[in-house]
Amino acid sequence: MAMKASMFVNMGTVLSLCLMFIVLAESRTTLLDGFQKANSVVVCDQVIGVESGDDCTTISQSLKISLESFLAINPNINCEAMFVGQWVCIDGSVTN
Repeated sequence: MAMKASMFVNMGTVLSLCLMFIVLAESRTTLLDGFQKANSVVVCDQVIGVESGDDCTTISQSLKISLESFLAINPNINCEAMFVGQWVCIDGSVTN
């Protein structure tokens, strides 16, 4: 019985270590992504004012660009809190 208990403790320890490794690896990737984004420079060539009913998706669709591209040239935008008259970049580039 003690051997079974010891085996379960060892398995629990190994699983815990694996889980910690996965969490650390993911957090490091997230930190590196954040660092790259923080060091990116956005050059905006054209802006428009948000109109009633606009959101990130409708604007990107009307411009025929991907939502990912729209968000890349508008890195600080909060798609959930856009307001009429807010300036958004609709043409630009991102450099690292």
